[in-house]
Amino acid sequence: MRIIICGAGRVGFGIAEKLAQEQNDVSVIDTSATLINAIRDTLDVRGYVGHGAHPEVLAQAGAEEADMIIAVTLSDEVNMVACQVAHSLFNVPTKIARIRAQNYLAPHYLDLFSREHMPIDVIISPEVEVGKMVLRRIALPGATDAVRFANDAIVLVAIECLEDCPVVNTPLEQLSELFPDLTATVVGVVRDGQLMVPHSTDQLSTGDLAYVICDKDHVRRTLGLFGHEEPEAIRIVIAGGGNVGYFVAKAIEERQPNIKVKIIEHDRSRAIAIADQLRRAVVLNGSSLDQSILTEADIHDADLIVSLTNDDQVNILTSVMAKRLGCKASLALINEPSFQEFTKPMGIDAYINPRAVTISRILQHVRRGRIRAVYSVEKGQAEVIEAEAMDTSPLVGKPLRDLDLPDGVRIGAIYRDKQVVQPIGSTKIKSKDRVVMFARSRDVRHVEQMFRVSLEFF
Repeated sequence: MRIIICGAGRVGFGIAEKLAQEQNDVSVIDTSATLINAIRDTLDVRGYVGHGAHPEVLAQAGAEEADMIIAVTLSDEVNMVACQVAHSLFNVPTKIARIRAQNYLAPHYLDLFSREHMPIDVIISPEVEVGKMVLRRIALPGATDAVRFANDAIVLVAIECLEDCPVVNTPLEQLSELFPDLTATVVGVVRDGQLMVPHSTDQLSTGDLAYVICDKDHVRRTLGLFGHEEPEAIRIVIAGGGNVGYFVAKAIEERQPNIKVKIIEHDRSRAIAIADQLRRAVVLNGSSLDQSILTEADIHDADLIVSLTNDDQVNILTSVMAKRLGCKASLALINEPSFQEFTKPMGIDAYINPRAVTISRILQHVRRGRIRAVYSVEKGQAEVIEAEAMDTSPLVGKPLRDLDLPDGVRIGAIYRDKQVVQPIGSTKIKSKDRVVMFARSRDVRHVEQMFRVSLEFF
């Protein structure tokens, strides 16, 4: 696939790295010569210094033969115009744009992005995506990651196996025997920094991070089975009243009126603005690194501190200070990959990587075949994929035990007729089934082939 990426920042670099590894023909455009030189020196891609919305620059990058343009510069307007130019002058089939300003995304303005006006096929709002991720983490205390698939009927949770975890040293196949009515499958394990796809005879060990795919109605029980029965956070302090912080606070007010929220925002005008828009949340003007402000927010009685400022270091230090002052748990937004490795030693319970969230949304539309959703885990080492099986798929009609699946692929759940099916050896995948699976990066191409529509279908 020939792909043009406008923007060589963190997200653009991450997308280019992932797509180049998969042997795609990738061109990257950015106005910064420094960023383009860095991406040329590091990745097997072509780099062009220039404005991503200028026709001559797009032409140099190969827009006439491109299958897709992904516009992720820091400017919404540049991203929109780049997609418009790619459509109007070069007829690029698929156009993806990152749009951060919420004014563009208001429901009564959505017709703006129709084919007749500004033809953007996929709009990605990082603030909304990250905000939704934060809400999922808050709703599932004890999970270090959580993503929904198949109309929210299936959930992927990442669970740390602590010393008192009841299921350690037990073969995975015995878990199904011990809990036959539990729809949950361990599909991936991270042990000592190494990712593996387990077999039924493998066992979990203390310190493992287990990726489990389960029925949404069985998530709480699954967490309890792994020894995580943390209560729901009722008193939450949010550090940072920007777009993400406001989105989270607003959603909690609308959906969970029993939760008490306090927001710390350092910018006075922003603090006043969000205080006017929120009904119940208490907004404090000050720095989350100021111990007196944390004390005023009653951090010693808080169940959770959620650090969502634009500064990784502020988020990390705020989380550490809050825990030292008595807050029960912490969740931090961290962009820099090198910082993410220090969260556990510093006592931060969980973190969210906004770049990974955005890249996952984009990969969903890059993948070939009937791929409905993609979520990248462990810094791109693996993906959780939801795909729809077609009549011509080699998976259809055969017992799972007879399928020639790569060692790096494990099926976690099947969504059929609005019901979640637990996959066992005798299970047969049917046409129109939605299959949620865990796949090592090296095996993603194989998954795509399994779910492509072959010519004989027509």
